[in-house]
Amino acid sequence: MTLLLNCQSISKSFSSRIVFEDLSISIFSGDRIGLIGPNGSGKSTFLNILTGIEKSDSGILSPRRDLRIGYVPQSRDFPNQYPEQILIEAIKDDLPDYEKERLAQTWLSKVGFTDYKTSAALLSGGWKKRLAIAAVLISSPELLLLDEPTNHLDLEGILWLERFLLREAPTYLLVSHDRYFLQNSVNRIIEINPTYPKGQFAIDGSYAHFLAKKEEFLQGQLQRERSLATKARRETDWLRQGAKARTTKSQARIDAAEVILEEHSVLKSKNLQKRAAIDFSGSERETRKLLSAINISKKIGQRTLFQHLNFILSPGTRMGLMGPNGSGKTTLLRILIGDILPDQGKLKKADELRIIHFDQHRAQLPLNLTLREALSPNGEYVIFRGQPIHVNGWCKRFLFSPDLLDMKIGNLSGGERARIAIAHLMLQPADLLLLDEPTNDLDIPTLETLEESLLDFPGAVVLITHDRCMLNRICNTLLALGNPDQTDLYADYAQWEAAAALNVKPKEKKEEAPRTTAKTKRSYSEQRELEQIEGKIEKLEQEVKRLTHLLEQPEISENPQKLSEVCMALGLAENQIEQLYIRWEELGRT
Repeated sequence: MTLLLNCQSISKSFSSRIVFEDLSISIFSGDRIGLIGPNGSGKSTFLNILTGIEKSDSGILSPRRDLRIGYVPQSRDFPNQYPEQILIEAIKDDLPDYEKERLAQTWLSKVGFTDYKTSAALLSGGWKKRLAIAAVLISSPELLLLDEPTNHLDLEGILWLERFLLREAPTYLLVSHDRYFLQNSVNRIIEINPTYPKGQFAIDGSYAHFLAKKEEFLQGQLQRERSLATKARRETDWLRQGAKARTTKSQARIDAAEVILEEHSVLKSKNLQKRAAIDFSGSERETRKLLSAINISKKIGQRTLFQHLNFILSPGTRMGLMGPNGSGKTTLLRILIGDILPDQGKLKKADELRIIHFDQHRAQLPLNLTLREALSPNGEYVIFRGQPIHVNGWCKRFLFSPDLLDMKIGNLSGGERARIAIAHLMLQPADLLLLDEPTNDLDIPTLETLEESLLDFPGAVVLITHDRCMLNRICNTLLALGNPDQTDLYADYAQWEAAAALNVKPKEKKEEAPRTTAKTKRSYSEQRELEQIEGKIEKLEQEVKRLTHLLEQPEISENPQKLSEVCMALGLAENQIEQLYIRWEELGRT
């Protein structure tokens, strides 16, 4: 193995907030490292330091001479160019034009593209992620850095990425909270966490092996704390009694006692496992049928998303929605809420059914709000389960220090803002929780706490997530979308995975990317519609930017009625864009 990069005693802080300190990591060729840690522990900041985007406050960063580093951020926007042109411009070597074109086409094929004539600006989040990975790997970096690479990918995309990285990227460091992805994709785990000495814990091997070693270490550290606690009590009693004589021996014992007390205090602090106190409030309704879906069908344009759906949601039902992006999972959730109507069939809801919806586009909170305003918008107290809780106590439930209450939420990490969104949901008693991608940006301890809360929730849950660990642990039924002619229910993720392995069809593979093969002639009106779609999308995207900007204005964010109107307009514009994308794909196949 060759040492590619070494960093010693790296520290970073923003204002008075220490992100991490004294961090030391070495990366060798062949390492496939998973970097994990609580939200706000500085994982993305550390990647930015490795790439040179940010500078550390102290420490030494020593890359091998002429080391080529490739970096794939959490999200990336592209200009209005074809994917092939994006890749050609990403090539750093001085090559003939025909060789650049060949390389670009090769990498587009490797990441699954079959239609090269779609504007990169109009790609879905999952296909932008694939293009971003190709744009980095096309220059053959020796070390690849990836920040939350599974974000925006559907389950099929995540499975593809696991195989792709093992085949195409021999050395990488990735930040991820997807536990199955970590298990399948890395051979070394590094956790950044103040729980450990020097703020980190590294183990060679799989994620499962890391968990076993972590538990072993923490148990040992806990035993050490208990041992020191006994000594600390004995020495404290002796100190209270006062030294019997002013001797060198008694002074030495005083010094030793201070060392023991300090070490015990440090270990006690490290062993205090902090987790967000997530606890959804159920209404404790005894109705056996909260919601019944009878013969539900829905189309968008000429495309059938699903048809003849029948299911019952009762207290204790935890249903996961499976299927690729665009299969109608979010649309079905919106039908259950009542935002849109099904084309066929009906819903029967229990009287005064209380539904709480977690929207994956939760970033609509104005980033200029303070943490205090975001957590407790109606004053110094929130009402939880009928009891007032001061904002200082409420923020601690979600692992925020009261010292941060006046910080703008725009300075918080994505996971920290996700915890704010969950805090809002907890204030409302519910019979039915509809959760659309609640796991995005959450760290692993918070994910585990969220899972435990959902398992304890007395009502029904409908969950959209690509986190296989959560699906396997939470859901007692899975509804598989994606094939309108065959919608199946499964008992758990393992059963769905086994069925998927036995029933891989060419049709399912075709749905991975926009296709241009097997075209039929478009009518004149369809051709006109296709030519106008791109312009419509551009106008709507400009409208989305305008509305997003409005959300940041105090005259909007501080006026509940105006804020609600802007949010509704924003949601409508985003939905229109989604429908235009779907229609554009349909017309592109004709």
